[in-house]
Amino acid sequence: MGRLTAIVLGSAAGGGFPQWNCRCPVCSLAWAGDARVRPRTQASLAVTADGESWLLINASPDLREQLRQSKALHPHAGTRGSPIKAVLLTGAEIDQVAGLLSLREREPFTICATAATHATLAENSIFSALAPDVVTRKASVPGTSLAFPGGLEAQLFTVPGKVPLYLEDESPDTTSETAANVGVELSAGSARMLVIPGAAAVTAAMMERIARADVVLFDGTLFRDDEMIATGAGTKTGRRMGHMPIDGAGGSLAALGGISARRIYLHINNTNPILVDGSPERAYVEGKGWEIAEDGMEIVL
Repeated sequence: MGRLTAIVLGSAAGGGFPQWNCRCPVCSLAWAGDARVRPRTQASLAVTADGESWLLINASPDLREQLRQSKALHPHAGTRGSPIKAVLLTGAEIDQVAGLLSLREREPFTICATAATHATLAENSIFSALAPDVVTRKASVPGTSLAFPGGLEAQLFTVPGKVPLYLEDESPDTTSETAANVGVELSAGSARMLVIPGAAAVTAAMMERIARADVVLFDGTLFRDDEMIATGAGTKTGRRMGHMPIDGAGGSLAALGGISARRIYLHINNTNPILVDGSPERAYVEGKGWEIAEDGMEIVL
């Protein structure tokens, strides 16, 4: 490879697609075997700058199957070993960290995250299965550069959002910029890629980073803010969940309409009609210059 390369291991939001207990209009197509939709696992990426050493962006509950499906991430030599050298977390939601438990077989790698995310992991003793004498934990301050094997660099940056669902109180703050919810700027040489799987809004600071990026993978959770309510799949709006919608006033299509980077929606909820090939919503988004991430998609800069 020798260039900044990303593999979309999973493209769906928490629960995957179809969601195991859901018969919303979009999931119903999947259960019926409709060719216009394809199953998706929960959002995660693998990134490399040399084709040998890989960094995971989040570790979804589907990680074992994602690794099996990605030949570049298979063990290559010896009885034990992996090309995965580090995992970089954008938060501590279940769909971002549960896959860490699939990496517990005493393989050395580094977990990089903000101090807030590390503290959440430390409070749950199940993550002690990642033995500290083998798995290194490195706290990263947003805005500080991180160097990874193979010439890959990254910076975390704060993004408006909220704490993980299981840490919410009755009235969670869904818009503040804190270390509980971050994006990632990845670079190798002059190539720049942004990964923002969860965002309640787009700030001026985010736009400065987006303006210098070659590729942006952005939160595509819901097409409309009231989508969960309208489909009968839930009682919360997208903004209440910490995700700006794609469409509508203040949506990501409008907020990011003027950018020149390649634009890809990631972290797509099972209710979102952009999952359906040929749907009016899919055509509308693609007409605005956006792509829809799919499991196995490879992005090379």
